[in-house]
Amino acid sequence: MWQLAAGGLLLGFLSSLHCVGMCGPLALALPVHHLTAFKRNAGILLYNIGRVASYAAIGFLFGLAGRQLYLAGVQQWISVTMGIIILVFLIFSYFRPAIQIPFINRLYKAIQQRIARILRSPGGIVSYLWLGMLNGLLPCGMVYMALATALTMPGTFDTVLFMMMFGLGTAPAMVIAVYAGLSMNITLRSLFKKAMPYGMAIVGILLILRGLNLGIPFISPVLPHSNGDAVICHP
Repeated sequence: MWQLAAGGLLLGFLSSLHCVGMCGPLALALPVHHLTAFKRNAGILLYNIGRVASYAAIGFLFGLAGRQLYLAGVQQWISVTMGIIILVFLIFSYFRPAIQIPFINRLYKAIQQRIARILRSPGGIVSYLWLGMLNGLLPCGMVYMALATALTMPGTFDTVLFMMMFGLGTAPAMVIAVYAGLSMNITLRSLFKKAMPYGMAIVGILLILRGLNLGIPFISPVLPHSNGDAVICHP
């Protein structure tokens, strides 16, 4: 369990600069600066709890899918396939940077519209929780990578824990962004944007290695297999 928790936390921490760059404007738009210190702190806390809750909920859904793959005995090949998809996506996006996926675009616009309505008419302190949950549902490349990793895990609890820790890993940078009232430096954002494809490539390669069952601790451990064999009970 601690390996899953540490892995999710580390991936979230490494993704936090991207989170500030992409979701920082939303965090900065939180109407908290006019509140008392207690309500301001509570609002920021609820906002981040909402984000983590959304990541955990998505992890639960992917955990159900991953569990079925585990029972079918194909989880090893799913890990390899997800890694290949990430690498192919990177190669394709290099030659055609502006990739538009209609479903993702519609989802993004729908969530943005809902967020804008809440920001215009906040409904009390609990509205910050809803804002965080909606923020967690926004399409994000780093979240996709985390979910691709979570899909290769054998149990639903594993995926929920991993995604929850991923969300917690992104929280410090988001909290700092809100309190500082400053978006990420443009130069730093540009550098991270250039470095992001390399990070995605590393994740893709690690997923492939994970599925190859090379017996390398942490990098390519032997994945357990399950073909749904019946349990034999002895009297």
